[in-house]
Amino acid sequence: MAGHVVLITGAGSGIGRATAHLFADEGARVAVTDMDFSSAEAVAAEIAAAGGNARAWELDVTDRGAVAAVVSEVASWGSGLDVLVNNAGASIGSPIDHDDFEQTLEFGIDLLLTSLTRTIRAALPHLRRSAAGRIINVSSTEGVGGSARIAAYTAAKHGVIGLTRSLAVELGDEGITVNAVCPGPIHTGITSVIPDEMKVKFARRTVPLRRYGEPEEIAHGILHLALPASSYITGHALLVDGGMTVKNN
Repeated sequence: MAGHVVLITGAGSGIGRATAHLFADEGARVAVTDMDFSSAEAVAAEIAAAGGNARAWELDVTDRGAVAAVVSEVASWGSGLDVLVNNAGASIGSPIDHDDFEQTLEFGIDLLLTSLTRTIRAALPHLRRSAAGRIINVSSTEGVGGSARIAAYTAAKHGVIGLTRSLAVELGDEGITVNAVCPGPIHTGITSVIPDEMKVKFARRTVPLRRYGEPEEIAHGILHLALPASSYITGHALLVDGGMTVKNN
């Protein structure tokens, strides 16, 4: 990835942080963006301390104006843009019969699906000028299945896969690949609130590898889809879930 410019949303922690470090280790120039600017700065500083090239930006992906401005600044900083990783998100849940469900659904779709179209639209002119344009969207195993009481999240993550597939067809003749990565149960800040004993029980019951994954394992899936050697892969939803989906479908 030497010489490639990579923009990652939600890169201040978890999967985004691991992805930023991995791309930097492979020689990319990494734009670390996050709603929490102090977290983004910390990751960029970690990368710099390790000998990598990174810069931090504050970015709320639900703010159309901010998305356009940051993508433009990143492209100017990097003299272009080659890879867009749409990773920003949050855990969103509400039972269908709760009074706040429609509000939760509206917010979930905006954050987890519509925001991807904002970043893609802003990045597209720059990706078109790249010799190896890549768009990688982080979905979830919820994008190919479903769980109770998180319908807003599940619907949005299904939408991410649909968006990925449609854009793969739409942008294919321009040489831009569009893929998704679908993490299973991963040790991140979102899952840190789950007691360890419950994680162990869940993994042993539902995951063939009998454990939660690590953010770095998702990052390697993302990197794989960005590599020059993966230029013939597009429209794919890569499951990185320890075999959970296979076992439970």
